[in-house]
Amino acid sequence: MTVVLAAPLDSLRRIATPEGCEIELRVAGPFTRARAWILDFLLRLGLWLLLAMAAGQIGDFGIGLLLLGAFLLEWGYPIIFEVYRHGQTPGKKACGLAVVHDDGCPVGWSAAFIRNTLRSVDFLPLLYAAGFVTSLLNAEGKRLGDLAAGTLVVHVDGATRRPASAGSEFGSEAPPCVLTREEQLAIIEYSQRAALLTPERAAELAVAAGPLSAGLDGEAARRRLLRIGNFLLGSQVS
Repeated sequence: MTVVLAAPLDSLRRIATPEGCEIELRVAGPFTRARAWILDFLLRLGLWLLLAMAAGQIGDFGIGLLLLGAFLLEWGYPIIFEVYRHGQTPGKKACGLAVVHDDGCPVGWSAAFIRNTLRSVDFLPLLYAAGFVTSLLNAEGKRLGDLAAGTLVVHVDGATRRPASAGSEFGSEAPPCVLTREEQLAIIEYSQRAALLTPERAAELAVAAGPLSAGLDGEAARRRLLRIGNFLLGSQVS
């Protein structure tokens, strides 16, 4: 079971994993989140205006295209970016923010779908009033969508300490199968502590990772696990 050590005064959330790894997340407040939302809104507005101009050139079919594009920009835009860009829309990235699960794991399709679908409720009665009030009523600044999805918006700039990977020079690689949150945390823990193990022990543990290292010898399995750890941490290594 993941243990959360609360630190409400400085909005620092400490997550202690069963393996003894402690991850620190600095929770973003409503005003920082509002800046990111405004940037995303302006970007979506620009794209919508371009789409409107293009749709105006193709008659009645353009109206349907415009409605579809508006839907995708409003609903699909944040979901796709949060899932494929490590929890960061362009606005969040510009403000040094990211969406993660409560336990610090990268956000997935289900959570991204829930939190963004409920934005329509957070918007009520206008200008995200419900979401803003809700964020002020809980220590972690969660709007209704975050409460339902079990997500947090956190700072990911230099002030936020993430676990350092022992193999950043190996690049990153997406896992070959869907991982549970517990499995993701175990791989992150391995990538953080591999440098403290003997090469033989690190290779032995990597081989024991089953489907993630199938068909690979010890050293190759270790490198793959480190690359997957980099991917889960959102490392931008080439």
